[in-house]
Amino acid sequence: MSSNKEKVPSDFIRVIINEDLKNNKNDGRVHTRFPPEPNGSLHIGHAKSICLNYGIADQYKGKFNLRFDDTNPSKEETQYVESIIEDVRWLGADWEDRLFYASDYYGQLYDFAVQLIKDGKAYVDDLNQEEIREYRGTLTEPGKESPYRNRSVEENLDLFERMRQGEFEDGARVLRAKIDMASGNLNMRDPAIYRIKHASHHRTGDKWCVYPMYDFTHCLSDSIEGITHSICSLEFEDHRPLYDWFLDQLTVHHPQQIEFARLNLNYNILSKRKLLQLVEEKHVNGWDDPRLLTVSGLRRRGYTPASIRDFCERIGVAKRDSVVDIALLEHCLREHLNKIAMRVMAVLKPLKVVIDNYPDEQVEELEAINNPEDEDAGSRMVPFSNVIYIERGDFLEDPPKKFFRLSPGREVRLKHAYYITCDRVVKDEATGEVTELHCTYDPESRGGGTPDGRRVKGTLHWVSAEHAIKAEVRIYNNLFATEDAQEGGDFRANINPDSLERLTSCMVEPSLKEAKPGSRYQFLRHGYFCVDPDSNNDGLVFNRTVSLRDSWAKIEKAQKK
Repeated sequence: MSSNKEKVPSDFIRVIINEDLKNNKNDGRVHTRFPPEPNGSLHIGHAKSICLNYGIADQYKGKFNLRFDDTNPSKEETQYVESIIEDVRWLGADWEDRLFYASDYYGQLYDFAVQLIKDGKAYVDDLNQEEIREYRGTLTEPGKESPYRNRSVEENLDLFERMRQGEFEDGARVLRAKIDMASGNLNMRDPAIYRIKHASHHRTGDKWCVYPMYDFTHCLSDSIEGITHSICSLEFEDHRPLYDWFLDQLTVHHPQQIEFARLNLNYNILSKRKLLQLVEEKHVNGWDDPRLLTVSGLRRRGYTPASIRDFCERIGVAKRDSVVDIALLEHCLREHLNKIAMRVMAVLKPLKVVIDNYPDEQVEELEAINNPEDEDAGSRMVPFSNVIYIERGDFLEDPPKKFFRLSPGREVRLKHAYYITCDRVVKDEATGEVTELHCTYDPESRGGGTPDGRRVKGTLHWVSAEHAIKAEVRIYNNLFATEDAQEGGDFRANINPDSLERLTSCMVEPSLKEAKPGSRYQFLRHGYFCVDPDSNNDGLVFNRTVSLRDSWAKIEKAQKK
């Protein structure tokens, strides 16, 4: 991911940074970060933030940190830390030696809280969570002050230290900032700074039984790390006055928070809470299910980091939320895979074809171009014999007028091979289903031409039956059947029952025998596919990454008219 070598994007965030550099703000430094919470896997909305934050640091030759805001031990796990690190690295971001955790700063954060107490800006409250909610007021009514709000500094210091020593049960007391219970911004109505939680932390173990709240931790961690521009999604806009208050009261380095619109895509949800619900309720097969727009799911499905970065650059950075068409993401992927993916032949629903006039024992090696878009991709040899498989859908016994594939008496071309003509159809006597075709081939048509210059309209892909490798292919469609996945209130009611189709009797050409998990291919006439990690010695498994049909290209063409 290198913004220096590519077209430099321009947006309102970079306008702000340019002005800061012009005025030598922060001594001309640009320092950004990506601060995930390790309580779930990243999704494409996070990818947008990663590309933006790292892209800006790279463009301005600044620094980029990866920091885990690990403030809630009951929901955070090491497995999420590891998966997030893998995802960020896979997307191309480089934090060098600047991998941090908010838990690294627990001592400093505790001292900051003590300082606020000494300054009369924080107090220990005995109200329980429900009472605090009642005292908070509403958007139209001011809140009420807690009866414990005016405790002395000495009493607050004593109680806070006893909280730290584990003297009280979870929820018995909290430390709150003393701001303004009548503020029009509910975040400013004496928010909690610390709560009691007797839970083991994934990094600090049982050292602490009080943990700082996210809002308090987030802005002060940015300050400690010397971040210059705290770039975050629009949902944190109402939190900015609170962040400013903490930073100003403690007289520490003050990063500038800038909000941008979060990413929304039709036919999908990008709420970590709801994604977790899908995983835990087993509507999908884990965080890396290829139907999810998690980074791990996209990687398993066959997306490339370059295509995701291209998508993030194309949608740009806006100040207002909007919904992006999933077709644009798929378009970016197709453009990249078209350049890099090897073309191969795979028959997903096989129909046996016997070429009666081709010698029984003969096997030819026919040359096939690997990728016509890449001159350096070269070619490979594919075997051809007298028994092959074609797609069942490529034959109709009684075809309509515009059906140009195989039917009785009709001639078609086999890709890279010969012209064949269907002479006879074999059916199952009980069901009437077509089970086998008998054809003849023209020996002079090898490579797609004939001495008499005749042409055919249909070209079919195929695999040699003797040499074919059996494989499972998983066809993925939108996880949700409605464009607005949350239509009607319960997003689970909109889950598409046909979001996954498993084809277990597919036949692929022998060049794929040693295909490694993660390898990407174009299956001729079917789309782009990726080898799934489930592949092993017992068989190959392919995920359809994306179809060949590009609906975004049609949308874009219509928009230009």
